[in-house]
Amino acid sequence: MSANIAGILPVLLFLAFAMVVAIVVRRRAAKQAEQGFVKEYFIGNRGLGAFVLAMTTIATYGSVSSFVGGPGQAWNIGWGWVYMAAVQVTTLFLLYGIMGKKMALVSRKTGAVTVIDVIRERYQSDALAIIAAVIMVLFFATTMIAQFVGGAKLFEYVTGYSYNIGLIIFGVACILFTTIGGFRGVAVTDALCGIAMLVGIAVLAGGILNAGGGYEAVMTTIATNHPEMMEPLSGGNMPYGLYFTQWLLVGIFTFCLPQSVVRTMGYKDTKSLHNAMIWGTVILGAMMIGVTSLGVLSAGVLTDTVEAYGGSIDNIIPQAIVQTLPSWLAGVAIIGPIAASISTVSSLLIASSSAIIKDIWLHHCEAKGALPEDKLVRNSSQAITLLLGAIVFILSIVPPEVIWKINMFAFGGLETAFCWVLVGGLFWKRANKYGAILSMAGGVLVYCLAMYFGFKIGGLHQITIGITVSFILMIIGSLATKADDPKRLEMFFPSK
Repeated sequence: MSANIAGILPVLLFLAFAMVVAIVVRRRAAKQAEQGFVKEYFIGNRGLGAFVLAMTTIATYGSVSSFVGGPGQAWNIGWGWVYMAAVQVTTLFLLYGIMGKKMALVSRKTGAVTVIDVIRERYQSDALAIIAAVIMVLFFATTMIAQFVGGAKLFEYVTGYSYNIGLIIFGVACILFTTIGGFRGVAVTDALCGIAMLVGIAVLAGGILNAGGGYEAVMTTIATNHPEMMEPLSGGNMPYGLYFTQWLLVGIFTFCLPQSVVRTMGYKDTKSLHNAMIWGTVILGAMMIGVTSLGVLSAGVLTDTVEAYGGSIDNIIPQAIVQTLPSWLAGVAIIGPIAASISTVSSLLIASSSAIIKDIWLHHCEAKGALPEDKLVRNSSQAITLLLGAIVFILSIVPPEVIWKINMFAFGGLETAFCWVLVGGLFWKRANKYGAILSMAGGVLVYCLAMYFGFKIGGLHQITIGITVSFILMIIGSLATKADDPKRLEMFFPSK
């Protein structure tokens, strides 16, 4: 039991520290808030500096799947999976480069607090905003379930405590400090989680290399047992089609994920954005390539078949932690993936809450000319955040299998829904609400049907179907209907 206590103590200390930080940040922000509760709670009064902006975006993007499912696949496939994962280096560069400045300018002009605020203002469609909010909450819930399950399974495997105890400990802590901290609290705790992820990677890397007799010995073992793992195509396990679709799914199209896009609305100034682009690209690249590489290196230590490790690739990294590190260091190492889980859940919770409170309820009240008091908005926002977290927590009690597949499904759905609606709205004057509604609703419907029936074209992931259909529907719907009044679009496309 002492070993279990040694393993759990670092996790409990980290969660307690994150809770304290969230409370302190929220209280200070509340005292300094000049634009009301909503802007502070959901967008942090647009005051994020470069490092916090970079780290909160990284922590939101880097989920438990990045630390468990992805490396597990790398253990099974080899360096080809690492080469595929390398595309993630581009994600923050694309996000800040494409969306950063335009979203910040538009949101400040319009007073937008959420991504859906921008979509509603651009397309002047409540129907589109409601569709976007529903899609966002549903896919966010799917992602959050994967995070809760991944974190709790890891906790169980490493500490010896039950799955439900792990779920309760960090699940409740995550929900509470998100509810209390709001956007700014989430951003700062995300930065802490990002640092914890880097520490976890370094600790586990040391453990694996030490257990395997050093880097050269580990690589020799892999080359001897599985020479195909040293090849880019991994003996046929990494075909070109898989490279292509994964580059789309976890690389190129991640710039339109709403949980990341909302961060571009919260930075302080242009200098912060530019510096965050540099910080973020370097740190995210090191993190994602590093943690995926650990999966491959684990094959030099964990040399049995997957059945010996519980029959799931999701158990590979937990097994590597247990097998290569003493209990107290194992507790330090699992802070990284648990922090990844927490940071993703907290970011999605606050975004889901904003979709319900700001994009549906408050907009409805504003349309009726009867805005509620600030105290009611504050209490309702925190209550909805708490309720959503509780629902996801309950759904996570009976865990689904294969975390990374669940995560990728949600990624594909959100990219299909928001990519062309955002790109068209910000960069194409001819885009209108009819094209946007068709693109979002039609694209997501086709994507989900393709996923459900397992339908693929040329063996490519269904994201290629969803994103293509969404693009075609945006073009057809916009060109086949009346264009918007150019004067109304002046805020988005100012005349020079």
